[in-house]
Amino acid sequence: MTRLAVPKTYKLYIGGKFPRSESGRTYEVASKDGAFLANAALASRKDARDAVVAARAAVKGWAGTTAYNRGQVLYRIAEVLEGRRAQFADELVRTEGLPAVTAEAAVDLAIDRWVWYAGWADKYAQVLGNGNPVAGPYFNISVPEPTGVVAIVAPQAGPAHSLVGLISAVAPALVSGNTVVVVASQAAPLSAISLGEVLATSDVPGGVVNVLTGSPAEIAPWLASHADVNALDLVGAGALDWVQLQMDAAETLKRVLIPEDGADPAAPSLDRIAAFTETKTVWHTKGLL
Repeated sequence: MTRLAVPKTYKLYIGGKFPRSESGRTYEVASKDGAFLANAALASRKDARDAVVAARAAVKGWAGTTAYNRGQVLYRIAEVLEGRRAQFADELVRTEGLPAVTAEAAVDLAIDRWVWYAGWADKYAQVLGNGNPVAGPYFNISVPEPTGVVAIVAPQAGPAHSLVGLISAVAPALVSGNTVVVVASQAAPLSAISLGEVLATSDVPGGVVNVLTGSPAEIAPWLASHADVNALDLVGAGALDWVQLQMDAAETLKRVLIPEDGADPAAPSLDRIAAFTETKTVWHTKGLL
């Protein structure tokens, strides 16, 4: 008996749930050779707004979590990714035409990067913060704190971009307590939604990470101009008018990380953590003898 395949319709991941696009729109995801793989939600402006609302609601709880606990939660995601390694490798093979060995190596790299960033959760403050020398009987301490809601355009092209690039962009923003709205690779969104499934079954609170699929050219301008988004990572916006996106972001005084040239623009770096932190400086008098 011939069995018919059951095509999957992938949804968005917003606020810990998997809604369809409010517009009802979808688009076809194809393999490298043009074969149909699945349908994915085509996110709208309203979906982007809903994602920002969910991210804003989650900031207080996630930023208020201790650094040690945040690291444990992030490390748990790597554990779940390891358990679903075969699934992610298969998605890379089907969507990007990678050889099986290359796909497995890409998944391993993505997991390793997640672990690397998880390990910084209770350490970055010691590196980015400082006790500052001042004249007078005072302590002066600088402490890095999360920026708030970070909107990210994930890498759209490059080796195994749909997973490695996504994780390389999302993980550093989470380390310091920010929440994220990420626009996934339009051509290869399956890994992004599968990551949403991992997050939904992990200890990450709903709303901390929100995944939108569809057209970055359509969604990014709304995120850049949204008054409740605090920062913008344009690592995957090289093909867009990212200068205009910077101008849109400037209207609400967002900090912006612009695209960089190179084979791996989202390479792991402490600078990617620092980019989405604010420095709070505290003065305190020294006790008199």
